[in-house]
Amino acid sequence: VQLQASGGGLVQDGGSLRLSCAASGRSFSSYVLGWFRQAPGEARVFVATITWSGGSTYSGDSVKGRFTISRDKDTVSLQMNSLKPEDTAVYYCAAAPRRSVYGLPVTESEYNYWGQGTQVTVSS
Repeated sequence: VQLQASGGGLVQDGGSLRLSCAASGRSFSSYVLGWFRQAPGEARVFVATITWSGGSTYSGDSVKGRFTISRDKDTVSLQMNSLKPEDTAVYYCAAAPRRSVYGLPVTESEYNYWGQGTQVTVSS
C-alpha cells in the first residue's frame, strides 16, 4: 500500500496551493482519505477528510472556509486558499476504514495508512 503526496511548496501569505495524494496497492472504496499536518515542534493535527464518494467531508476549524478537500476514487486533493504563515507544516495524507455511518474519523489512531508528507511553507 502506498500513499504518494505531492504539491507542497513555498507560497506567500494569502496565496494558494493544491496538494494531491494518490493511494494504491489495495481497494480504498471502503476507506476515507484525509489530511493531517505537523508544524515544527508540534503534534500532528487533523485537517480534513472525505469519503469514497466525496459525498461527506469534514474539516478542522482552523481551515474551514479556506481549504477544500475533494476526491476522485483513490486520489484525494486539498485546495488551500488564503494561506497564512501558521499553515506552515508538513502535510500528510492518510487512509482510514470507515467503521461507522455516523461521523468521520478525525484522530491519528483511526488512520492506518500514511503517506510520506509534503512540506508547505507560507512566508509572511
